[in-house]
Amino acid sequence: MALDTISLWLPLLLVLPLLLLMKKTVDEWSSKNLPPSPPKLPIIGKLHQLGVLPHQSMWQLSKKYGSVMLLQLGGIRTVIISSAEAAREVLKVHDLACCSRPPLACSKVFSYNYRDIALSPYGDYWREIRKICFLELFTVKRVHSYQFIREEEVALLVDSISHYASFATPIDLSEKLFALTASITFRIGFGKSFHGSGLDNERFQAVVHEVVSMIGSYNASELFPFVGRIIDTFSSRFKRLERVFHELDTLFQQVIDLHLDPERKKPKHEDIIDVLLRIEREKAEFGDAAQFTKHNIKAVLMNIFLAGVDTGAITMIWAMAELAKNPRLMKKAQDEVRNFIGNKGKVTESDTDHLHYLKMIVKETFRLHPPITLLLSRETMSHFKISGYDIYPKMLVQVNAWAIGRDPKYWENPEEFVPERFMDNSIDYKGQNFELLTFGSGRRGCPGIYMATTTIELALANLLYCFNWKLPDGMKEEDINMEEEAGLSLSTSKKTALNLVPIKLF
Repeated sequence: MALDTISLWLPLLLVLPLLLLMKKTVDEWSSKNLPPSPPKLPIIGKLHQLGVLPHQSMWQLSKKYGSVMLLQLGGIRTVIISSAEAAREVLKVHDLACCSRPPLACSKVFSYNYRDIALSPYGDYWREIRKICFLELFTVKRVHSYQFIREEEVALLVDSISHYASFATPIDLSEKLFALTASITFRIGFGKSFHGSGLDNERFQAVVHEVVSMIGSYNASELFPFVGRIIDTFSSRFKRLERVFHELDTLFQQVIDLHLDPERKKPKHEDIIDVLLRIEREKAEFGDAAQFTKHNIKAVLMNIFLAGVDTGAITMIWAMAELAKNPRLMKKAQDEVRNFIGNKGKVTESDTDHLHYLKMIVKETFRLHPPITLLLSRETMSHFKISGYDIYPKMLVQVNAWAIGRDPKYWENPEEFVPERFMDNSIDYKGQNFELLTFGSGRRGCPGIYMATTTIELALANLLYCFNWKLPDGMKEEDINMEEEAGLSLSTSKKTALNLVPIKLF
């Protein structure tokens, strides 16, 4: 009888300390002046309310609970920022207090144990790698040195599309633009052409998409510390993580080995691996070999590929979709570029400085369709206040750039695509205007702004200059699907491919 009694009470005795600890934690947090928070369910918190498009779900919740809102996502407390004023407090006023990154499993793997610039925590190493990237990789001079690559790849894109234009055949412009950004990034990073490299273009893009998706989501073990690891194991997430990482790591190692080949012909222009290998040698000469190794090089390459392939293509696809949906805007953009370029036959990078309406189109696309809808999560390092609410160390802060771009407080008719709104508007995307946070702001702002926008403007200008664009037979402007692709990911692309009929003019 005594044994039966013990067996009945033993589970409760084991669980009781955990329940008491949870109650103590809840009591401690409830006594603080935290941001408003929607009611939550036990264990999962508000995960069930995020939906397939989390940035949109958060936007709807913010309308009820405010632009500074606390969401309990499993075991993770995340502060969601949905206004320019609150974003300014986070990214400028209290930038130093919350400019670190959370130590997430996928981030650790793909950043080679936090050796990159985007995902590494704030500290001495991050400051050093950021300095290297700003001074060596993303300077205006360095970006200009890759001009011939961008112009050659855009010319190849135009030639490829011209083949279909001869037969007035619809093309998958989404696929073409993803291939373009992949090819440009490949050549800038590796110094060799993607074409004829033996790599499968479609597979390469799929791997990049998988990495972006995994970094943009949590492991179950992070959301549910006690049972999540079992879920991750049964869902094969760990195996997927290992497979995708190995595939990219093998690619990086192969190309680094090619650069180290003593018989390799010295290139006229340094590619990014050349630059990083030079930095490694220089640091070794000063006794800092352990501080910068091949893993550091691969981590930086990972950042460049994730930022370079997805975001640029996504922006161009949305821009062309909006112009196809608005023929008046398409004609206005084409008239500008054709009147300026005349009979030159192509648009060069120096020409884009004079295409002011094109730049407005890019800005409006960034506003309405930011490729990164939720800026990368920040982890707080000290206590501070946002809009009067207490924010504590080890909380996550995430800025909803998509919601801010649609806020009627800053934008008239925010759901409409109106490039002209930037005609007498000084708002820009370079991190000083918090109404438009395409590339973030503050210490963790994206260092590759100039490289990204240069590619986007050049490609769009040539597409508008060289071709007229029609919808496939039987399709009307209102039939263009402008839905976003569902899923937890760093980037948010158009749900369906953009198919248009090119008509070549030159």
